[in-house]
Amino acid sequence: MYSTIVVPVDGSEAASTALDIACKLASADGARLHILHIPESLAHDTLLVWGVGAVPMEASAEQLERAGRQLLDAATQAASERGITDVEGSLHQGDPARVIIEQAKTLDADAIVMGSRGLSDIAGLVVGSVSHKVSHTAPCHVISVH
Repeated sequence: MYSTIVVPVDGSEAASTALDIACKLASADGARLHILHIPESLAHDTLLVWGVGAVPMEASAEQLERAGRQLLDAATQAASERGITDVEGSLHQGDPARVIIEQAKTLDADAIVMGSRGLSDIAGLVVGSVSHKVSHTAPCHVISVH
């Protein structure tokens, strides 16, 4: 049913669950798994990086790159431990919803599996969550995980 599945990760519990579900789907269908990380700026001058925690905004580009790579390595390792052999990760900058949708189009993804609530602050409730934006504009199936 699926040949390419995109999984955005941010370190939240929902993203971890989304990765688990994406791995099960990929395993069942022999699909390629593409893990994305897009550091998100918060109101209190930090960036979120899964497995690393909050990284100060004044961190150097090299520090942010290293933290993002650690996240992707951890997520890729977790997928490999679940038996996924066709897995890759990529680090991107920009608006998370737009980047996820662009990557889904570029990769010709059949599905996006993502957490319904990430690590972002309360402003996400007012502006609209990333998962809400993605689910309404994605070119493929979107599975939102609670």
